[in-house]
Amino acid sequence: METIFIELTIIFVCTSILSLVMQTLKLPTILAYIFTGLLIGSISVLGQDYFTDEVGLEALSKIGITLLLFILGLEMKVGELRSVGKVALITGIGQIVFTSLIGYGLALLLGYESRESLYIAIALTFSSTIVIVKLLSDKHDLNSLYGKISIGFLLIQDFVAILALLLLNGLAAGESVSIVTIIVMLAKAALVFAIVIFLSQKILPTIIHSISHSLELLFSFSLAWAFGVALLVSSDAIGLSIEIGGFLAGLALANAVESLQIVSKIRTLRDFFIIIFFVHLGLSLHLDNISESIGPAIFFSLFVLIGNPIIVLFLLTGLRFKAKTAFMSGLTVAQISEFSLIVIFLGKDLGHVTEQTASMITLVGIFTFAISSYMIMNSDLIYKYIHHHLKHFERKSVNEQAPQLKEMNKHVVVIGIDQMGTAILKEYKNKKDEIVAVDFNPDVVNRLKEDGYNVVFGDITESDVMGEANLGSAKTIISTLPTLEDNLILIQSIKRNHPEVQIIVNAERKEYRKALLEAGADMVIAPFELAGQMLSRLVAHDELEIRD
Repeated sequence: METIFIELTIIFVCTSILSLVMQTLKLPTILAYIFTGLLIGSISVLGQDYFTDEVGLEALSKIGITLLLFILGLEMKVGELRSVGKVALITGIGQIVFTSLIGYGLALLLGYESRESLYIAIALTFSSTIVIVKLLSDKHDLNSLYGKISIGFLLIQDFVAILALLLLNGLAAGESVSIVTIIVMLAKAALVFAIVIFLSQKILPTIIHSISHSLELLFSFSLAWAFGVALLVSSDAIGLSIEIGGFLAGLALANAVESLQIVSKIRTLRDFFIIIFFVHLGLSLHLDNISESIGPAIFFSLFVLIGNPIIVLFLLTGLRFKAKTAFMSGLTVAQISEFSLIVIFLGKDLGHVTEQTASMITLVGIFTFAISSYMIMNSDLIYKYIHHHLKHFERKSVNEQAPQLKEMNKHVVVIGIDQMGTAILKEYKNKKDEIVAVDFNPDVVNRLKEDGYNVVFGDITESDVMGEANLGSAKTIISTLPTLEDNLILIQSIKRNHPEVQIIVNAERKEYRKALLEAGADMVIAPFELAGQMLSRLVAHDELEIRD
């Protein structure tokens, strides 16, 4: 007990220090967690080696995985999953096929023998669902179209990875894995998914509603459900993974009205355990034979960082998605997975892979985790610089176009329909013909269309979306977007050709105000500051009405 307490203390002291460093360098904090594992795995503390028994940390890591994917399932309704299911399936399988074939050929070219090349190809094929979910959550992009497509094909990857591990475990036990075994596993997966859909629509929302009067009971029931389903799905009887189990547990509760309340109660607990997961991942990265492995590791890392996104870019533009959606989705496969490390070390234990190759794939993991995290967190900025080249990949007719709006003049455009945007639209509920809403979440767009609003789907920083919303003829543009860069692009694009258009933008941080005003914004709103001023006036004039 004392040892695990000391280990947790070391972990959180190191992650806090390294997180400050990453924040200074404007790098994702997820890298701080992985580097903490690398650091504490290579040093002793006060002359004593800790972290030699990883069983306790592995158990805590599995809790973090379960909670992370559970929340993902809670935030993704069954209907939303269905809307991107076909695209995710085609993209997921296509990416697996092309990446594995190209990776196998590249390994052969570098002189690896056939069996070892097969292991390398498998390791390069899979991407980390857990890492991507964490990064997209930090960016608030889980509900965007590219976020949903990415999560969809990453879950397809996870399922194929489980089949690959099943085959390799069969080889490790000296058994042959037949086609019948694979068909049985596919049937089990389909049955589990069907049961989850039934429960999510017929039974669980009623149960959750009946216990929602007690937040403590709602919290404990949600945890019991998450861990219970994850344990059941990952048992020998079903044979899927904890990741898929946690996701399905959340998906089953997603239709409950109280799902957002559950998310808010569990998110902090998830963050605690997910730190331990990434530290444990760093601990598992063994860096032997570095000098001999560095060359091939850089070569394969470049393939994963550049080749994998290009494969997804071609697949999604081939399915008639916009270049930006395809590019953003492609960046999510620019790293290898924890499955990759499991596969390669299993191959080493079987004598199919040398120690040097295992070390090489470990280096690929470190390089791609670090660089792809930076790429994903700064994807909008990267796209801004290369979007002219990516437009060549885009088809003339795309899947994402909203119906053309009728010609509008002197209208109001609201960009970003979050809580503030929704409140603005309510004020125009009797004047819907005078307003245009713009949002990048397809579910929000569909809901607003059903309510009778003029809606444009897409990213407002793209010229075709600006044109479709007819921004140049607008009377007022209101942007609730929290991102400074997006608001600056919007202001500069409009004021350059249409200085008479009034632009009101949101400043999530106080320091953004000066930059936005200098760029040409007519008004900058700081929501929290306004709320504070209003409350203080109400209190000062004794006008605040307290309700139970």
